[in-house]
Amino acid sequence: MSTMLYPELYKSLESVRWNMEKDIPWDRFDASRLTDEQAMTVKMNAITEWAALPATEMFLRDNAHDSDFSAFMSIWFFEEQKHSLVLMEYLQRFRPDFAPSEAELHAVRFPFDPAPPLETLMLHFCGEVRLNHWYRRASEWHTEPVIKFIYETIARDEARHGGAYLRYMKKALVQCGDIARAAFAKIGVLMASARRTDKPLHPTNLHVNRTLFPRDTVQSRLPDPGWLEHWLDEQILFNDDWEKKVIERILHNLSLLFERTFATVQELNRYRKTIVARLNPGDAAKQPALA
Repeated sequence: MSTMLYPELYKSLESVRWNMEKDIPWDRFDASRLTDEQAMTVKMNAITEWAALPATEMFLRDNAHDSDFSAFMSIWFFEEQKHSLVLMEYLQRFRPDFAPSEAELHAVRFPFDPAPPLETLMLHFCGEVRLNHWYRRASEWHTEPVIKFIYETIARDEARHGGAYLRYMKKALVQCGDIARAAFAKIGVLMASARRTDKPLHPTNLHVNRTLFPRDTVQSRLPDPGWLEHWLDEQILFNDDWEKKVIERILHNLSLLFERTFATVQELNRYRKTIVARLNPGDAAKQPALA
């Protein structure tokens, strides 16, 4: 019988949790090193992080069968909302004219269509990996010391969240076997193929509600729906070298998870096809090529 992960994850994440008043060096703020352009990106990230609210509602709905994972959501939701809060606190202290309004925050709270829980789990694991790299790059791009520190801090949180999701993926392999392998490999191929797409592959940039299309992504409901691409391409310069780091981390973790080595997305896709063939003998030839 599987052991619940929530109690252990609570202890480990609690032991490294940072305090917004004591651990952020607010007194190091240097107004001369913060531009309007930079402050606007902080606002947009604060609103994007607020989307943990509808994501949590989705997770709890689609994982009603899994009390262990649902309990973990209490940690994930708290820490993700704290990311939004610390970014807003930064703006309230130093550039209140850029602080998001309640209406701007509420605009990203909308229902997500039901989705397969295992695929969603893998999607958000990849999202945490990607966000860790985005925030690390954002910290390098910013010139003001306090916001650099904040982005470094929340980047570490995202890495820890990815590690927690990975624990639940390992648990799912024990419980669901090839069904979990197929789900994780499918999303892994998609999320590690970002260089082939026109838009950043992150949960907040994916369509999640058919009835609201095309305004059914988190990014589409921001004050500037095109900000993410501009932030990545023109501001923090998230280039192919950084994208390669994301892909390598996804492939590395799936290699550990599946206990085999995937050096490329193509190798992962071949593995996916073998799992699909095992689950659906005779149907493998009908599977679409994802890479």
